[in-house]
Order: sequence, then C-alpha cells, then structure tokens
Amino acid sequence: MHSGPGRALTAVYGVFALAASARAGYQIIREFDEAPTAYTLSAVAAVVYIIATVCLVIGNRTTHRIAIASCLIELLGVLVVGVLSFTHPEVFRAPSVWSGFGIGYGFIPLVLPVVGLWWLARVDRRVRG
Repeated sequence: MHSGPGRALTAVYGVFALAASARAGYQIIREFDEAPTAYTLSAVAAVVYIIATVCLVIGNRTTHRIAIASCLIELLGVLVVGVLSFTHPEVFRAPSVWSGFGIGYGFIPLVLPVVGLWWLARVDRRVRG
C-alpha cells in the first residue's frame, strides 16, 4: 500500500481529513444552530476520512478491512447525502462535505471512495500474502 499510487491516495485522504475536520469544527462551534444536519454530516465525513487515512498508513490486514469499510461508508454517505441534498434541500440549509455529491470539493468526495476501493482491491493479495 506504500507505493506511489498508494501514497498519493493516502495523501488525498489526509488532506480531506484535515479539510473536513476544520470545516466541521468551525461550523459546529460557530454556526451549528443554522444547519445542524449538514454540519453533523460534515463531522461524520471528517471521521470517515481520518479512519481511512490512518488505516491506509498502517496497511496491515486488519486496517485493510477497516479501510474497505470506510470507503464503502464514504461512498454510501456521499450517494445518500448527494441525493437528499437535492430532494430535501430544506434539511441541508448549508452544504456539507457530501452535499451535491461533493460539488463543493470538485466531486472528489464522489470519486475518492471508488478509487480507494479499486486500490484496496488491487493491493488485497499483497496484504493477505
């Protein structure tokens, strides 16, 4: 998992962990009452990104499985929140990291778990071996 593409993937997850954590922290501290659902979901996204980053860095059998689960949760989250942010905009008075399928982040939140799952499947045999 520590080859070029694996390092790049880990770096992107690390950046998203920092960005989502900072955004959620600010929003929860300063503006929580304005859009509690969106800001809570941003915090959930931050936790998912942190877990994925740590698991990608460690890269053993257990963390490999946790990283897969994190990517699946992330993908499900961005799809569900993406749809709901369009169908129920009143719930999302402010955008979260996953709103609009990650439009505020250039759709990277939509693409990142797919790339992560692809990479984790690719390195799976090396982790198990």
